Amino acid sequence: MRNKQIRPLLIAVVLLLGAMQSVAQSAFSIIERDRSFTAGNYGVYPDKDLPRQTAAPKGYQPFYISHYGRHGSRYLNDMKGYKEPYKTLQKADSLGKLTAVGKMALREIKAYIDDAEGRWGDLTDFGSQQQRDIAHRMLHNFPTVFQHDAFIDARSTIVTRCALSMGAFMLQLVKERPTLHTSMFNSYSDMWYLNYQNKALRDSATNQHAQKAINRFIAKRWRNHRLTNLFFNDSIYVQKHVDLMWTVYYLMKAALIQQNSQEGLGLNPLLAVFTSEELYVFWQVENAWSYLHSGFCTRNGGMQPYTQLNLLQKIISEADSVIAYKQRGASLRFGHETVLLPLVCLMGINGYDYKTGNLDELEPKGWWANLVYPMAGNLQIVFYRKNEADKDPLIKLLLNEKEATLPLSSDLAPYYRWSDVRRFLLKRIADGQSALGIKR
Repeated sequence: MRNKQIRPLLIAVVLLLGAMQSVAQSAFSIIERDRSFTAGNYGVYPDKDLPRQTAAPKGYQPFYISHYGRHGSRYLNDMKGYKEPYKTLQKADSLGKLTAVGKMALREIKAYIDDAEGRWGDLTDFGSQQQRDIAHRMLHNFPTVFQHDAFIDARSTIVTRCALSMGAFMLQLVKERPTLHTSMFNSYSDMWYLNYQNKALRDSATNQHAQKAINRFIAKRWRNHRLTNLFFNDSIYVQKHVDLMWTVYYLMKAALIQQNSQEGLGLNPLLAVFTSEELYVFWQVENAWSYLHSGFCTRNGGMQPYTQLNLLQKIISEADSVIAYKQRGASLRFGHETVLLPLVCLMGINGYDYKTGNLDELEPKGWWANLVYPMAGNLQIVFYRKNEADKDPLIKLLLNEKEATLPLSSDLAPYYRWSDVRRFLLKRIADGQSALGIKR
């Protein structure tokens, strides 16, 4: 879980104890229709009704894909997320302090523990299928990338679920195109760019200025709530012995992750006890938290996306090599949401490089983290050329297989000239190196 330093926040935060605000209601409207939208980084990959893609300019064909993808759906990382509410509910039950809903919650958490025991953090069957499906669509959306003996270089972080995600993806490609020239790597030697984490930046994400900002953000949404009497039959007992906000936070997170090992949330009785307003506040706070840790938040120095300078440099250098040597194929990288989201912010995709110290601005501006980093979330940079001699190809960005934008003008949108994009990204890297005091 997250830094205990901000526990009072999240606790009170997530306190799902909030009333719906009058700010932009679009997220709330979605949550009313689809509770799974609340899940944030526990969200299931949104592969239903993917939009039709814009045809490439005349004469251009795709020849290379540069990809970074999060692992597929997984079990909860460790026991703590279940143990915290389980111990609280179990003790209250032994003293006769639970309502019928509280007893139901205790049964559900016990069932979650039994299901996940021995599988903590493992890729689920659902997660493997997500990767196979993404691979299938990639191959059929861009068949010229995978012609004949095109190279496929796949690499994953050393975390098992990432390696298995890579394996599922590659098996699908080879099944459909057995002539591909493939390689897979799972090594510490790639961690410097596949999963680089800058400790100083990570620690600064919740400095005192950021904590004050999120405290105010939470305070405006927090209200006394019905949740005490929903789970417990003795309010005095709760006041003395129960960390209610933290318990409720874990209960909601526990309920939401279950969709990653079962189809949908329709049969989840624990999630059903929360109102749409409570889920909405949970979403708002999780979104703000993600911004503090991955976005250009001015409250903590506005440098969190610079954690991914190494990865962005690698993306550029590998693309340059493919272009120079007139190759055809794909660079596939499998890692984590803690890399994917700041990478998207660093590149300025879909406006995620938005800078502010006012967390209330995030929702109306469309800075919604859950649209970037669901389980199996991915970024695909697709390169197009007229012929092998073409030294300035076009690119198109797909974020979770939907066409995305960069903060650049283009007369061919959603296509961009690689020379323009490359120059822009190198400037971003230089800015980051300067901000971090890195000598070039």
